[in-house]
Amino acid sequence: MSTDVLVTGGAGFIGSFIVDKLIEKGYKVKVFDNLDSQVHPGNRLPDYLNSEVEFIQGDIRDYEKLAKAVKRMEVIFHYAASVGVAQSQYEIKRYVDVNIGGTANLLDILVNERHNIKKLIVAASMSSYGEGNYHCKKCGIVRPPLRSKEQMEKKDWELYCPNCERKVKPIPTDEGARRVSNSIYAITKMAQEEMVMNIGKTYSIPAVALRLFNVYGPRQSLSNPYTGVVAIFISRIKNGRPPVIYEDGKQTRDFVSVHDVVQANMLALEKDEANYEVFNVGSGVARSIRSIAETLARLCQVDIVPEVTEKFRKGDVRHCFSDIFKISNKLGFKPATSFEEGMRELIEWSGKESSIDKFEKAYEELKQKGLV
Repeated sequence: MSTDVLVTGGAGFIGSFIVDKLIEKGYKVKVFDNLDSQVHPGNRLPDYLNSEVEFIQGDIRDYEKLAKAVKRMEVIFHYAASVGVAQSQYEIKRYVDVNIGGTANLLDILVNERHNIKKLIVAASMSSYGEGNYHCKKCGIVRPPLRSKEQMEKKDWELYCPNCERKVKPIPTDEGARRVSNSIYAITKMAQEEMVMNIGKTYSIPAVALRLFNVYGPRQSLSNPYTGVVAIFISRIKNGRPPVIYEDGKQTRDFVSVHDVVQANMLALEKDEANYEVFNVGSGVARSIRSIAETLARLCQVDIVPEVTEKFRKGDVRHCFSDIFKISNKLGFKPATSFEEGMRELIEWSGKESSIDKFEKAYEELKQKGLV
């Protein structure tokens, strides 16, 4: 008998790939998704959603509809969320209602209604770390605070030891690092993770939290200017405009293919060693934002130079990339998609998709709110 799996947010970018892999492996899958117009223009069901799923259009904030979806399920992948760091700083209520309130609904159902859930996997986020780990030659591993507005206005982009004030070097960030959330989005994702792990442990529901780093790949919305820097850059390039980069472009992030994220989710599902654990999911490699833009322009075969503004967004971190030792050692995770291969796949897919460059609109919103 096949296992019944519910994927909240299963019509989205990452969720839909998880759905495909589950069906390939013989699981019976139900998708619960509200088809948010910011991700799905016109609230339309995407063509890529697997035809073998049972689809329920519903909002994670709708307790009764969610409770009906959970019935007879044995596994839940909780991917329903509002996503966007900068946007969360002025759409506060929506982000809190969806990410925290929606998760509260799900957990309340699991505690107070009859169910058959044997595993619960939640999509957590690297954004909850804030700045990553750094190494100081004198003080060892340190966690500098966010850079001040005064420092950024001087165009001093680097990080300094909070103890001796020496310049520090970024190093991989592991799961034990103290989290210093620097946006409403990050706060809500940290809350999601902690709520799921708390209720899982309290009620003996095997729970797993996956702290995803910067995920890229096909099916990312090319017309959503609030999330996914790779997709935003591609949309700009496709419309003949240069990618816009804040600071000096040397800030780094960890970019991981959606296919490797799916691998991590399957390991979390099928291995008991994952139960009640939190794992980073990334490539383990730091890449500068400027290098991402330049790589995309080269692979798209266009002569477009990124626009490095030397302006800053409030709350942005300088460096954060993953230490993936724990998930590799405990679950056998190994990133299998090279960066260049993953970028080529994304570009090939983007050539078949329409994209509306809404960067300027999003930038004006940030400007009006005093965030840039």
